Amino acid sequence: MTAAVVAWLRQRRGLAGFALGALLVAAIALVLRPPGPAGINRAATEAIVHDYLLAHPEIIPEAINGMQSREVTALLRRNRAAIETPFAGAFAGPTDGDVVLVEFFDYACPYCHAAHADIEALLKADPKLKVVFRDFPVLSPESNEAAMASLSAARQGRYKAFHDAMFAKPGKLSREGMIDAVRAARLDEKRTAADLASPAFKTEIKANLELGRALGLTGTPAFVVGDRILSGAVGLPALQAAIADARRSAHE
Repeated sequence: MTAAVVAWLRQRRGLAGFALGALLVAAIALVLRPPGPAGINRAATEAIVHDYLLAHPEIIPEAINGMQSREVTALLRRNRAAIETPFAGAFAGPTDGDVVLVEFFDYACPYCHAAHADIEALLKADPKLKVVFRDFPVLSPESNEAAMASLSAARQGRYKAFHDAMFAKPGKLSREGMIDAVRAARLDEKRTAADLASPAFKTEIKANLELGRALGLTGTPAFVVGDRILSGAVGLPALQAAIADARRSAHE
């Protein structure tokens, strides 16, 4: 993920948020404006808009959500290749899968542990699905260290083994648990220890964090598939439905 793409995403999200309120009020005013010479009925128009919004407050989040959805769709479509391109070997499934599911996760997140089983079920049942993993360490310093080890595993060609070992261990994330996962994945321990200070890995994690913020992600897990963003451990059926929609859209 390049810095230019992240900057563009952030700018677009900021502009969209700034414009939402003004566009909504302007649209309602145009629809409800009484006939007559300009300026004569301004007070009446404002009163009508005010009263209508008080009586129907549900239209505000509905309109904003619709605009945000269209904006997110445009962002994802314009930057799909960059978003779906994994770091080194940080992916599972075929390299040329017809649908790509991008997961933003944190090894310290209990909901990510629950979602891991769903990802495994998807990969087992769908041989055409590619899953791209993006380390998104937001919960603790241990999260960041685990993310660095994760990227080291990717560079060593053992990403999935390390990833599975991390999520196989229940309980709170700890350095001891991470070391156990390094050994279970048969990583080079000296190389992994050195990689915990890698400037390149720090840059990658920073880019993931900035990308997540630009996309409006507020926690983990979060998934990007097709033109949709799903937040939280949404469950296997929701993920399957999103993948089916993305596959269908790709063939339309």
